[in-house]
Amino acid sequence: MFEKSSEEGYQQVLPGIRQKTLVHGEKTLMVEFLLEQGALLPLHSHPHEQTGYLVSGRIRLSIDGKKHEVRPGDSWCIAGGAQHNAEILENSVAVEVFSPVREEYLP
Repeated sequence: MFEKSSEEGYQQVLPGIRQKTLVHGEKTLMVEFLLEQGALLPLHSHPHEQTGYLVSGRIRLSIDGKKHEVRPGDSWCIAGGAQHNAEILENSVAVEVFSPVREEYLP
């Protein structure tokens, strides 16, 4: 699968949080998140492993109770089942890969 860059296809999932599935295959799915300063991603978990990279901005990521201040160029991997949340400290762009594919994120 190959996908060209486009401003279309973003969905508002929570106040201040928009996402767009970029590409997906049999085992992985890549999502871009546009995050507005002040937005909160509530504490949650899911069975998918989640690997991310912060393109721009600044967020505070909490994984199983441990807080990490994340700046552009930083990356993370969250094990399936781990409790995590995020506070958006500045307008930010993050790219994350999920494995296995998150069916609810398929376009």
